[in-house]
Amino acid sequence: MKSFLHRLSNCQTIEELWDAHTRKMNEYGFDRLIYGFTRYRSSTSLGDPEDFIILTNHAREYTDVFLGEQHYVHAPMVNWALSHEGAGSWGMLAQMRSSETLTPAEKRVLEFNHSMGVTAGYTISFKAVSARSKGAIALTAKPGMTQAEVDEMWAEHGTDIHLMNNVAHLKILTLPYNGPNRGLTKRQREALEWVGDGKTMQDTAILMGLTSATVEKHLRLAREALAVETTAQAVLKAAFANQMFILEA
Repeated sequence: MKSFLHRLSNCQTIEELWDAHTRKMNEYGFDRLIYGFTRYRSSTSLGDPEDFIILTNHAREYTDVFLGEQHYVHAPMVNWALSHEGAGSWGMLAQMRSSETLTPAEKRVLEFNHSMGVTAGYTISFKAVSARSKGAIALTAKPGMTQAEVDEMWAEHGTDIHLMNNVAHLKILTLPYNGPNRGLTKRQREALEWVGDGKTMQDTAILMGLTSATVEKHLRLAREALAVETTAQAVLKAAFANQMFILEA
């Protein structure tokens, strides 16, 4: 595990980290993972899905429904993660069924998961860094594994698995993440960086060797890419996604 944590801490990209992490979790019987993080949570919403950090190795036929059709909104373990911290066994779902506390929407999610072989596993809800942020990861056990088998494995290795996921989560928060259609070009990023440093439009134009009109074009395209209205919002969102002042490979 020490070697693995050292490897995670030195990953330069989210893709590299995610590949290493999914391979490691597979060694413990978790062959499908979904990681999610938001900085825009409110009392009534998790924010715009396009602002989420979502990492998964589930098949498209699963993610197109669970994520694309927003089934996660009614997923019992997602709702558990929003109000808890730590590791939760999916064994609690059986208790929910027997106590008849599930809503019709939650039952539909469980039926869909069962049809896709998502039946046993653990969810880890990470400690929040602010009232508006939340992150969690769902570890789905390999087809054929029962929850009792997963719980038995967790009793032996759960502390290590929890630690590895915590480290992966903290490392993800330090790495650049573009998300769907949210990547910035080098020029857009540079313009935002100078604005973030407090430079005026004229100063930025001189520093970049461009006209003010061209700088404004780069800033406008950056605002569109980040789906915000003002340049100040673009600077903040780009900073949140670690797209500011990044080292070129």
